Amino acid sequence: MDSTTPPRTDIDWASLGFSYTPVRSHIRYTWKNGAWSEGVLSGDHTITMSIAATCLHYGQAAFEGLKAFRCKDGRVCVFRPWENHKRMNRTVHQLLAPEIPEEMFLDAVRRVVRDNIDYIPPYGSGGSLYIRPLHVGTGPRIGVQPADQYDFLILVTPVGAYYKDGLHGVPSMIVEDFDRAAPLGMGQFKVAGNYGASLMPAKLAKLKGFPIPLFLDPREHKYIDEFGTSNFLAISKDGRYVTSDSASILPSVTNMSLMQMARDLGITVEKRKIEVGELADFAEVDACGTAVVITPISSITYGEKVFEYGKECGPVSKKLYDRLTGIQHGEVADEHGWLFEV
Repeated sequence: MDSTTPPRTDIDWASLGFSYTPVRSHIRYTWKNGAWSEGVLSGDHTITMSIAATCLHYGQAAFEGLKAFRCKDGRVCVFRPWENHKRMNRTVHQLLAPEIPEEMFLDAVRRVVRDNIDYIPPYGSGGSLYIRPLHVGTGPRIGVQPADQYDFLILVTPVGAYYKDGLHGVPSMIVEDFDRAAPLGMGQFKVAGNYGASLMPAKLAKLKGFPIPLFLDPREHKYIDEFGTSNFLAISKDGRYVTSDSASILPSVTNMSLMQMARDLGITVEKRKIEVGELADFAEVDACGTAVVITPISSITYGEKVFEYGKECGPVSKKLYDRLTGIQHGEVADEHGWLFEV
């Protein structure tokens, strides 16, 4: 298949949500005896590994998330895969697992996207092809130590527009009884265990009517860290872009991109520690990440205090959202060279 292959006609693109749909194939590489294999496209949507695999016992599991889009001019492009490659290598280095050459990572993305290109939603649908690279220790170990074999896989699946009827705000609450990561732990790396730690506080927050939990820094519980699955950003009442700087949060490619969009628009960007009391100084607050780009936050509850930000996406946040998604879909000039054409 090539980039001109049209979308499938047997999928109701308008009804797609953010969930897993089996496609034609995934791609899989194996590292053994100091080298990576050539990579194989497979139509089997299961994997087999030892029951003593280190990813199951000792947390040697890293992953990434990025997207491919059908652009206005007919091209199919992936958004900033180089940054996901760098972030994955930072993570696997910390896990004492073998790093992935950039050329191999990009070729894997290209091969699996092209093989499933008819599963990419049509331009104008708001959908995209979600790309999930996965790096896991598959060699068997009973003692706590790195594996002697690893698998690098990339699965893809079509996803629809996260917001079917516009960017509407959702309430959040600050979680006080849980930490997402340890002060000097793995919070800045995209390891599976970080998300396991967020499941219980996220469930408890939802039971109280808050879809998104917000975590404080794990050392002092004094500063804003990040939301359960997304970075924190805010627009101050005097128009500055403010986002958290912490060693225990994941550096977001989306947040990095939005910060550049803000600078392009002449907005002052501040990446720094944010005290909880500053929540009263913000006009707009958002969660940002690959899945949604921006999730407007209508309010943040902290104990008895409630900080209100409005039920719709704020004007500055909407401008940043439109500009970034415009680049992704080829509607706005890609001045920074962020699109990787497949």
